[in-house]
Amino acid sequence: MESEPYFIPAEMATFEEEIKKSRFITYLAHTPSVEAAKAFVQHIKTKHSDARHNCWAFVAGRPTDSMKWGFSDDGEPSGTAGKPILAQLTGSGIGEITAVVTRYSGGIKLGTGGLVKAYGGGVQQALTVLQTKEKVITSELTLSCAYNQVSLVESLLAEYAGVQLGADYGNQVEMTVEIDSRVAEEFIAKLTNRSGGRIVPVFNSQ
Repeated sequence: MESEPYFIPAEMATFEEEIKKSRFITYLAHTPSVEAAKAFVQHIKTKHSDARHNCWAFVAGRPTDSMKWGFSDDGEPSGTAGKPILAQLTGSGIGEITAVVTRYSGGIKLGTGGLVKAYGGGVQQALTVLQTKEKVITSELTLSCAYNQVSLVESLLAEYAGVQLGADYGNQVEMTVEIDSRVAEEFIAKLTNRSGGRIVPVFNSQ
């Protein structure tokens, strides 16, 4: 359901470990778009420009929206880094998240199985310390009401934990409100009903 909330990172998280003399540093960050995800990857690549590899994956929207997934092995053998990182992210059920794993090679080969375990494991560990918060999906509505109906709108907004974004006071009061998408239809029905059909909120096209 597009209106269902999902969890996103509340702040950045890092995890570092050494495996057979290779140093792995995992970074997790909140990235609300594909552009933000790519910018974060670039930021870490610049920060660790002396590293052998900066492998990454992102889920740049709702956790289930595979159109906003991406990953890269950044020079590691195909399938040993980007995919294991992505698998951890998608398995976590967290959205709008990017993981970059920086590797400083220590000269000992880990083998493909060892790399998969190292890259996937680093992200798994970082996820255990990641603080998350719930992202509530909201809808924006516009409505027009008479001055003596403002209190009705405000009381119903409070009932549904909605917020007033703005109001224009002319002959009528033109109001823009924001409300949890899961209850938007119910709010519209109740307000239409209580106002005897005189207030009919409409969805703003996002």
